[in-house]
Amino acid sequence: MKRNLVYVVGLGPGDPQFLTAQAKTALENADVLCGYTVYIDLIRSFYPQKEVHATGMTKEIDRCRWALETAQSGKTVALVCSGDAGVYGMASPILELAPNYPSVEIEVIPGLTAALSGGAVLGAPLAHDFCVVSLSDRLTPWEMIEKRLACAAMGDFCVAIYNPSSKGRPDYLQRAVRILLQNGKSEETVCGIVRNIGRERQQSEIITLRELENKQVDMFTTVYIGNKTTKNIESKMVTPRGYRTV
Repeated sequence: MKRNLVYVVGLGPGDPQFLTAQAKTALENADVLCGYTVYIDLIRSFYPQKEVHATGMTKEIDRCRWALETAQSGKTVALVCSGDAGVYGMASPILELAPNYPSVEIEVIPGLTAALSGGAVLGAPLAHDFCVVSLSDRLTPWEMIEKRLACAAMGDFCVAIYNPSSKGRPDYLQRAVRILLQNGKSEETVCGIVRNIGRERQQSEIITLRELENKQVDMFTTVYIGNKTTKNIESKMVTPRGYRTV
């Protein structure tokens, strides 16, 4: 019997080697692939026989509704996003809309989020308590982002920063660095940046928080801020698992 089903699939960085076995199975079982055009393009060639529904940036809610309505008609839909579906992904909005489509099942398929895949490139920057903060104020007021950054600094958390800069907000990373410095982070805090994680032209660098303030980054970059114990060990960013020395 055919299920009215939407898989919400995290693709990880995008290269097929980073897809989980569960994600691959969901994509194979789906009748339709739905998602942001950039993410659909990452997988389209591997499923040429599949029906595809792709839309542009800021159309997230429209995609969710389309996926639910299509599943309601009897098709199995894979709604895809990069990284993990539950981390700044599509799982939350579709689950909010799902009560309006009681005949549709939702199955969330986890993926490899940028904080982890980029962390592996650098070494082990998130081996102790950490938080993830997006600098995009499209859905979150900047005042709240400032508060979260300040709290992260005061708590000496390691921080993974998503969406650090864009054409519309070119100075947001610089502003974030200043907030971290004002609330307890040292200028010598070890930091890392990774661009195009798991894709062509991947680049990474380990620098200090002082140097990070003037670093040019973009939306394809994930930024890592260490805690007081984070070290640069032979060009690897390493945060010890605790505050005791090894």
